[in-house]
Order: sequence, then C-alpha cells, then structure tokens
Amino acid sequence: MTHQENLGIRSINRPLVIRHLLIGAAFGLTVMAIFLSGVKNPNPAWGELWYIRPLVVTTLAAAGGALFFYFMDFVLGFQGGWSKIVAVVIGLIGFVVAFWLGSVFGLAGTLWN
Repeated sequence: MTHQENLGIRSINRPLVIRHLLIGAAFGLTVMAIFLSGVKNPNPAWGELWYIRPLVVTTLAAAGGALFFYFMDFVLGFQGGWSKIVAVVIGLIGFVVAFWLGSVFGLAGTLWN
C-alpha cells in the first residue's frame, strides 16, 4: 500500500453556493424594486414594461456578486486569521462592484439615460 497525502482538495458545498446565490439575488431584487417603486410618470418612450430589464439584470448581477463572495471565502477563507479577513473584504468589494454594474447596465436607457 502506498501512502497518500492530503493535498487540501476541498469540494464545493452546493447548498451553500445556492444559499449565497439566493441571498444575493434577493438583495438585488429588493433594492431595485424599492428604487423603482419611487418612479413617478415614466417616459412613454421606454415602453410599458420598461421596469423588467433593471429588475432582471440587477438581480442576476447581485447573484453573481454573491457567488464571487462565496468563492473568495472558499479560496482564501479556509486558512483563517488574516486570510479570512482579506477574503471577506475582497468578497464584499466584489459584491458591491457587481451590484453597482448590474444596476447601471439595468437602468441604462431608462432612468440613467
């Protein structure tokens, strides 16, 4: 028999990934829905269902940002200590950037002309 070393290979926790995706998507959908609920008298040139694009794009971008947060924690966070703090900070920055870009792309041509 040969001795096999543990190379630190970890598997991805699918329920945790799905939980991160759902939380990120719910956050994006909620924030954008609150933001869009304050729109009074939208421009008729936007069409009747203009609000669907910002809702969908921002929701998907926030879910992608949450996935990025999970992978930062997966790659760096398991070591603990400063690596965990760095992983959380980089993950939060990545989530905020993804959410911001999703809101800009979603609102382009409507509220942000």
